[in-house]
Amino acid sequence: MPETAPQVDTLGSEHMTLNLGPQHPATHGTLRLVLEMDGERIVNCVPDIGYLHTGFEKLGEHMNYNQYIVVTDRMNYLSPLANNIGYAIAVEKLLGVEVPKRAQYIRVILCELSRIADHLVWLGTHALDIGAFTVFLYGFEQRERLYNLFEAVTGARLTTSYTRVGGVMHDVPTDFVEMVTAFTAQFPKTYADLDALLTRNRIWIDRTKGIGVISAEDAIAWSFTGPCLRGSGVERDIRKAEPYSSYEDFDFDVPVGSKGDVYDRYLVRMEEMLQSIKVVDQAVRNLPEGPVKVDDPKLILPEKSETYTKMESLIHHFEIIMDRHGICPPAGEVYSCTESPNGELGWYIVSDGTGRPWRVRVRPPCFMNYQAFPEMVKGLMVSDVVAVLGSINVIAGELDR
Repeated sequence: MPETAPQVDTLGSEHMTLNLGPQHPATHGTLRLVLEMDGERIVNCVPDIGYLHTGFEKLGEHMNYNQYIVVTDRMNYLSPLANNIGYAIAVEKLLGVEVPKRAQYIRVILCELSRIADHLVWLGTHALDIGAFTVFLYGFEQRERLYNLFEAVTGARLTTSYTRVGGVMHDVPTDFVEMVTAFTAQFPKTYADLDALLTRNRIWIDRTKGIGVISAEDAIAWSFTGPCLRGSGVERDIRKAEPYSSYEDFDFDVPVGSKGDVYDRYLVRMEEMLQSIKVVDQAVRNLPEGPVKVDDPKLILPEKSETYTKMESLIHHFEIIMDRHGICPPAGEVYSCTESPNGELGWYIVSDGTGRPWRVRVRPPCFMNYQAFPEMVKGLMVSDVVAVLGSINVIAGELDR
């Protein structure tokens, strides 16, 4: 990371302490930054986290494996489906089961649409913080279209809880492919408008180029993942490096930057939206037929019609639902990670053989990316803090957990 030239204080002035947050529009949540200022320039920055700590990891010890899915919705609430699916994949790895191909493709489609929704909110609020209001309106209009689609599939717009260990809650609607293709067909026009508004805009370039620079070596040392890592020139994407949920079936590119500044992180996320559209189009075009859950009555609830009419189905229903029963993976531990919109979302689960995890630990990408923030803003102006903070897209629910 480039060193800033030391400023010689000939007047003997005192540094000022400035609180940014925890209630500030640009922090997008309960983030607090304690800034030590020399005039308008930042001498030191201390992030003060924990204002939104909800004990998500501890809750995992008191819920069965499917109940905990509703908790994962509340972490990165901009892309809850990505959280649900990442957690379910970790439990399935612990159980040693593979979900049907159709369920894998449905998960990929919903993950990539969630990535677009997440990036649209990031772009709209990031631009709004820097003063570009129109981008916010364009982005949220597209997100509304996606929320309508999510509601049609899952029954909810935000906290979907659609995933289940062993598959998904139910199959997609009969017009699912038409809904998805209608979105992907119209999205490029809005994307072109967003690109025209910002990418070559002189004000946007002046506010983002050369700001918040982090080198590839420093990004790796700070455990950066996702767009923040790729913006520094490191081509690492879990969907390519360690494919899951049939990602190896799809052709897409991994965009990377070169300078590691706010502008590069913007360009990477913009290109990622186009690549997500490319993946979604391939997935819906080749969506397999078949079941959306594993055929195992010890893992999946029987259909209601069978529960009401068959003794075996009723027994399996109670075995899964009853306290201290349910899904019981063998004693052991597992770490599984997926490429969430902000980077590597990891799940470390320890099973003691009962119906509840003994330990659940989350590796949130926001936490790793945020820890380098003081180094990224040192020597910059106060106005640059907002630009750098927006570029790493900190989600308070995921950061504090």
